[in-house]
Amino acid sequence: MREEDCIFCKIANGEIPSRTLYEDDDFRVILDLNPVTKGHALILPKDHYRNLYEIDDSTAAKVLPLARKMAVTMTEKLGCDGFNVFQNNNEIAGQTVFHFHMHLVPRYDDDSQSFVMPPCGMTEEQLDAVRDAIVG
Repeated sequence: MREEDCIFCKIANGEIPSRTLYEDDDFRVILDLNPVTKGHALILPKDHYRNLYEIDDSTAAKVLPLARKMAVTMTEKLGCDGFNVFQNNNEIAGQTVFHFHMHLVPRYDDDSQSFVMPPCGMTEEQLDAVRDAIVG
């Protein structure tokens, strides 16, 4: 299923040119046009899912093995020192294109990027309350 005016649907399905690193029946992996490091890439499903909340289990099950495969290959070819793999959902979390995609970000000792999130300082009681809210 595709969404007619979704730019990532068009890229994933080859209607808009991209710097493709990998393609199969379900996904296209492309270089990000605005990379945060050398080799920053995106995994795009060819079917449209707005975000993690909407992706079907079958497609979701294929994403992490593909991310691993790409990370291994990119680390070998680019000589990076580490790797970030992340995925944003909804505007508050940094999602800017509303088509599920996973970021593959090679990391280098001198890249001056920081994806570290500081802890919010929850107490033991607050942690227990959150757990109880989630598991009932």
